Amino acid sequence: MSPGFVTGLVLAAGGSRRLGEPKQLLAYGDSTLLGTVLSRVRACGLDQRLCVIGGAAQRVRASVDLSGFEVIENPGFGEGCSSSIAAALGAVDKRARTLVLFLGDQPEVAPANVAALIAGRGGAPIAACRYDDGRGHPLAFDRSLFGELGAMHGDKAVWKLLDRHAERVLEVGVAGTIPRDVDTREEYERLLAESAGRRQLR
Repeated sequence: MSPGFVTGLVLAAGGSRRLGEPKQLLAYGDSTLLGTVLSRVRACGLDQRLCVIGGAAQRVRASVDLSGFEVIENPGFGEGCSSSIAAALGAVDKRARTLVLFLGDQPEVAPANVAALIAGRGGAPIAACRYDDGRGHPLAFDRSLFGELGAMHGDKAVWKLLDRHAERVLEVGVAGTIPRDVDTREEYERLLAESAGRRQLR
């Protein structure tokens, strides 16, 4: 089944409380953490690209290449990722049949895995990437779930939604391990070390 019109939504509004500085602006490769995520999402060939910002919004606008994305500011970003999804849903194109959620602090998401997720969803209401070490983002949702996505509350609400619809979730096998995200300085340093190690192996 064709996924039809596909919208990608990057959730990048976090306040980085545990890190102590805006993680969106952390150096990564020749860009920033968020800049790298957006570059990878651009490479996915989606029909529409949205990005929600909140914490350090003005610095993000000044420092990150947001071209090719419609940017939504979420003033209630402290209420968790679900508030950013709700803030963005009004901007989703009416033609969209599929919404793919990306995390703004996962720079190692591979466009090939995103393509596999979208193609593999078929008619399933929800699809999740099944990596070698478990289930992870990105996640893909059929339009029939948009209402429930908009009504969620809290930071782990997406995973609770998947649990609630467990029988409707299709896991699509993709290459590699779950992409690392960044909430602490230690996680950031680990991400940099792993990235450097991969470059040395090439």
